Amino acid sequence: MIILNEFFLRQSKITAMQTFLILFFAILSEVIGTVSLKLSNGFTKPVPSIVVVIGYGASFYLLSLALKAMPIGVAYAIWSGVGLILTVIAGMIVWRETLDWARVVGIVLILIGVIFINVISKSPAG
Repeated sequence: MIILNEFFLRQSKITAMQTFLILFFAILSEVIGTVSLKLSNGFTKPVPSIVVVIGYGASFYLLSLALKAMPIGVAYAIWSGVGLILTVIAGMIVWRETLDWARVVGIVLILIGVIFINVISKSPAG
């Protein structure tokens, strides 16, 4: 993480692609942490518990880097919305969780909200 931070501090401006890549890895780290949280069985299993701490730590660190170039509302909307969708998919794959109509509608509404914030909003990009 220190290497990443030094790399981005040396650059005067982070490109949009770099910012979204950092945000993507923040989301991925958060999903790994969340999946490991369930696997930790209430922090009774050491390895998944350690992965939870590392996953969430990496996620928040990378999110903080993305916030250097993105408005907090946009970054958090993408982080939480995409994280939710990937976590639902992980639950379906790993634990065979099912989706009912209420979950599908809720996920679609979150996606619509993320799209509105990023495409339709006229707020300046920070």
